[in-house]
Amino acid sequence: MKFENPATTNPIDRLTVVGKPTDRIDGPLKVSGRAPYAYERHDVVPNQAYGYVVGATIAKGKIRGMDLAAAKAAPGVVAIVTAENAGKLGKGEMNTAHLLAGPNVQHYHQAVALVVAESFEQARAAANLVKVDYETEDGAFDLKAVKDQAVKPDSEDPDTAAGDFAAGFAAAPVQLDETYTTPDHSHAMMEPHASIAAWNGDQLNVWTSNQMINWTKGDLAKTLGIDKEKVRLMSPFIGGGFGGKLFLRADTLLAALGAREAKRPVKVTLQRPLMANNTTHRPATIQRIRIGTDEAGKILAIAHEGWSGDLEDGQPETAVNQTRLLYAGQDRMTKTRLAVLDLPEGNAMRAPGEAPGMMALEIAIDEMAERLKMDPVEFRILNDTQVDPEKPERPFSKRQFVECMKIGAERFGWNARKAQPGATREGSLLIGHGVASAFRNSMVMTSGARVKLDNRGVVTVETDMTDIGTGSYTIIAQTAAEMMGLPLHKVEVRLGDSSFPVSAGSGGQWGANSSTAGVYAACVKLREAVAAKLGFNSEDVTFENGEVRSGNRSVPLAEAAGDGLTVEDKMEYGDLDKKYQQSTFGAHFVEVGVDSLTGEVRLRRMLAVCAAGRILNPKSARSQVIGAMTMGAGAALMEELAIDKRRGFFVNHDLAGYEVPVHADIPHQEVVFLDDDDPISSPMKAKGVGELGICGVGAAVANAIYNATGIRVRDYPITLDKLIDRLPQA
Repeated sequence: MKFENPATTNPIDRLTVVGKPTDRIDGPLKVSGRAPYAYERHDVVPNQAYGYVVGATIAKGKIRGMDLAAAKAAPGVVAIVTAENAGKLGKGEMNTAHLLAGPNVQHYHQAVALVVAESFEQARAAANLVKVDYETEDGAFDLKAVKDQAVKPDSEDPDTAAGDFAAGFAAAPVQLDETYTTPDHSHAMMEPHASIAAWNGDQLNVWTSNQMINWTKGDLAKTLGIDKEKVRLMSPFIGGGFGGKLFLRADTLLAALGAREAKRPVKVTLQRPLMANNTTHRPATIQRIRIGTDEAGKILAIAHEGWSGDLEDGQPETAVNQTRLLYAGQDRMTKTRLAVLDLPEGNAMRAPGEAPGMMALEIAIDEMAERLKMDPVEFRILNDTQVDPEKPERPFSKRQFVECMKIGAERFGWNARKAQPGATREGSLLIGHGVASAFRNSMVMTSGARVKLDNRGVVTVETDMTDIGTGSYTIIAQTAAEMMGLPLHKVEVRLGDSSFPVSAGSGGQWGANSSTAGVYAACVKLREAVAAKLGFNSEDVTFENGEVRSGNRSVPLAEAAGDGLTVEDKMEYGDLDKKYQQSTFGAHFVEVGVDSLTGEVRLRRMLAVCAAGRILNPKSARSQVIGAMTMGAGAALMEELAIDKRRGFFVNHDLAGYEVPVHADIPHQEVVFLDDDDPISSPMKAKGVGELGICGVGAAVANAIYNATGIRVRDYPITLDKLIDRLPQA
């Protein structure tokens, strides 16, 4: 099915199931321990052996030799995989060549071997006996040190321009030119990367924890040099991903190689330290922002330049993305530059681009408002735009940014805020209020599904869509129930299997809207098949309360199934993204208390107002935004992968040293969803919200701290050492 025109009336619009706050249908399985995660799939294949990954202990260099004798002789050892016996490995779309080192080592903890044994403990003990002789080379580990060596990356639209920024900025009566930095961040998801691989002849079956089934299936096949149809991936439950499980990772590849070498199934999980250094992370950024306005506060010129680093052939952090679209201004420029760093791979982490980009842009916007002596909410509203500022002929499909700001300000009590920093005290606490815009693009992707109707009147949905803790099972069930006129318990959902039709997968905030639209398309086809079988006119038929009705005739849906009906379809969008800019908008408001003696920062309350299309399940969507707000608070105040710049690795590579927010850090959090049905986005009229909730939070915290203390911090995280010597005296 091709979605070309705005949806008007369709079965989804009845909203008897869709749009209702609904308990997650996978919840009972998870809280009772019956949801099988990748490493726990003991029953899927017998005779599983255990693999333990050996990571490189240097950041850059070569392997001169490996002594495996002691490891091979250790109790229980079945096989050892290295680059020497792995065979020729290809390169997938997402640069999978670095998943197994040899002879070159590209980064610390890059896998150099997999030891396979009868038990996990035996594999771990034998792995400690592997002796590797390295030849080390000097590496680059500091973005600031190599910033001037950064180049224009070979990626889509690294630079954009409209008008004449240099001239417009020079002529602007009020100017700002500041630089901001964000550090490297870890995904820190609860479930580690884990896979079980089993060969059946030349057929490879993998049970894994992965967000994008089709991408990973293709890259695994390319890397192993086998036909894609010979690979089956299964990932029905995922314990968090945040982008760290988008692509093929070392656990999956090494499980497949280990199983081939051992000639039996092998399961592999990455130790927590390897999750930080072996897999991907959000790369650090340096961002320069320049804004020029007239005396009334209208933006005349705006520029955003971003620098980040990655391995050779890597990709940049596109932190300038939101600045191309969020605010008006005739003269514009963005630039992205990429330096080579010999650190672990930098790649997607929840809202790549916009999350770190908004951390800088939304401080700059506040600083500009202060120079203008304007309220920061009013300044943002003044510079709203209803069209793409770089391509004015392309409107936003729907943009309620101003509404988010106004409703948020009223709900939060913004009018009680004192503009003068340090003006509000409660005992030893300095109280501050901060605001930031929220913005994240809303892409749509082709997504398919298979639906089956049986003679019990039960509809089963199959799609390779994944659920990374976001509620995919539930919104897909709600979609099918709405379309077929059934209660939720009459719908069964099967996800995360590459033998099912290809979906959008979980990533980029596209999953909910795209995957449910694919289910919608398949259900339209099933409705047509049912109508035809019953001799009804498909244009004049109602599916409701488990029945199919047309005119005066009514038939139970179960009777239409016969021996079973199965259909399959997908939703495609053509050039919709060229006609409209599809984005989500919001506003974040934060109150902080800063101890005037110690500099300790406490978040007291947070509010997010979101315009993100139709909210398919307000209950799980709220949880998504609250989780995102919490991640944003962590990025603002504590999260930083600390680099050993001599040896080139992340020192705090576990959950003991890498600090993330805990329950005691979480303040009162409120989420408001605007009525924002967007008929241009898809027949679901939805968008995405899971990443919108993190974009802008860090800056709102920073702006609140400034309002409390008068201390402007432009380098995240905002830790005590950046405040304590500058706190105002009582």
